[in-house]
Amino acid sequence: MNEFSLSNLTKIKEAYDNEGFFIVRNVLDTDLINELDQHIDWLIARHPDLRPERLGHWLVAEDPFWVRFISDQRLLNVASLLVGPNIAFFAADYIAKPPRDGQAVSWHQDGNYWPLEPMEVITIWFAVSPSTCENGCVRVIPSSHLLGPVTHRSQTETINLLNSEVDPTVVDEHQAVDVQLNPGDISVHHPLLLHGSNANTSSQWRRGGSIQYMPVTTRIIADDWPCAFLLQGDDIAKVNHYQPTPKYVAGQHMPFTGYETWT
Repeated sequence: MNEFSLSNLTKIKEAYDNEGFFIVRNVLDTDLINELDQHIDWLIARHPDLRPERLGHWLVAEDPFWVRFISDQRLLNVASLLVGPNIAFFAADYIAKPPRDGQAVSWHQDGNYWPLEPMEVITIWFAVSPSTCENGCVRVIPSSHLLGPVTHRSQTETINLLNSEVDPTVVDEHQAVDVQLNPGDISVHHPLLLHGSNANTSSQWRRGGSIQYMPVTTRIIADDWPCAFLLQGDDIAKVNHYQPTPKYVAGQHMPFTGYETWT
């Protein structure tokens, strides 16, 4: 498995191109992980109608803590190695699987669901709690992104987060790799990499989520996308409308380290 540290990122592009994913250990510090954990609790309390696996991108645009998090320079430094210096944000989600009840995610390609043209975007998956085989960590099929786009179909016979899947005959599960992460670790994967995860049947939460970064030359073709941000560099392409940075409002947002500068 391709594993790196922030001090050794020299072969990331090669790993990404060849296998479609890699891991970087110890990216996020304990204080930020604790705030992410608090933020998940805060969102669950504010949105009791949503399953904790579905704390999605529509909650991002007006949440200063989330924008502060996706703007973290350590994440942008990793993203820039694949995206380039001008980085835009497309979407993010917390996918928090409750103990003994966390839903599976069927085998799929992210790019099947995204209104992007061209499909030049990366996903950074971040771990807030230990992500293990027992609690439903991400699983990937190495190099499957080289297949190109694969047809997806509806899947509602079994409980799964997406209610869809690729044709199971496309997936050789004997090749599957479990992406086990510790809090603060991240993995990065290609939009066409076949991946999924099992249900959480353990007694422990699996808390984490995904962030999608893209070059400013990638166009969002959906109307009124709610959470596009320019995070680093210049908008040299002028193909998207980017949201203004949200302001912190006491009583409306979760307090976080440095929130005073977001008022």
